[in-house]
Amino acid sequence: MPTQKQITVSLENKPGRLAQLLSELARQKINVVALAVMDRNERGVLRLVTEDAAATGKVLQSLNVPLNESDVLAVELRNQPGALAHVCETLAAEHISIEYAYCSSGGRNGKVYGIFKVSSTEKAMRALGSPNNTARRRLEPRPLRNRQTYQAR
Repeated sequence: MPTQKQITVSLENKPGRLAQLLSELARQKINVVALAVMDRNERGVLRLVTEDAAATGKVLQSLNVPLNESDVLAVELRNQPGALAHVCETLAAEHISIEYAYCSSGGRNGKVYGIFKVSSTEKAMRALGSPNNTARRRLEPRPLRNRQTYQAR
């Protein structure tokens, strides 16, 4: 699974601000792969992954929107129960912290993307499969090292 550039912006919490930004991306023919919007006091935090991070950055700069870029994992998932849990269990078994995660909406061939900001991108890529391995393989579940830590009480 590849890393992707995620763009994070802080937007005013007012009607139409998100629509303005997304409409301009659409006018520039920039496809949004995944996004998450969170409320933080008087502002909203928008995190998005697009098919062209550089072009997205230019569009946001033209709108005078300050932005930050970071590397995130884009994990292709089957759109079925347990797919996301399996990735989280695999990362937990390798003691990799998930700082935050969000998913795309329905994708091609029943696949979606899980976007993960993790404590160690390189370690997570090794745990989830080599990025240079072009053959798609099903990840085998790894047992958790301490199941009590992850079970509901």
